[in-house]
Amino acid sequence: MEILKIILLVLLAITSLLLTMLILLHKGRGGGMSDMFGGGMTSSMGSSGVAERNLNRFTVILGLSWGLVIIALGLIQRFSGEA
Repeated sequence: MEILKIILLVLLAITSLLLTMLILLHKGRGGGMSDMFGGGMTSSMGSSGVAERNLNRFTVILGLSWGLVIIALGLIQRFSGEA
């Protein structure tokens, strides 16, 4: 059981870093903090290319796997009797 916990912790660290990088790769849509400082100068607000759609898909899949790893770690901790 301890090996599984270590594997899940490593997987959590990797998915956390990758998820952070993928979120930072997304294009700003406007209306946020960047608009207050002049960062909202985009001409094609509604257009989304193939790369952006694929980035969205990878981000959603990685986010779901990140959540599943957290749930699995919580269940292991709950049922292994650790406090």
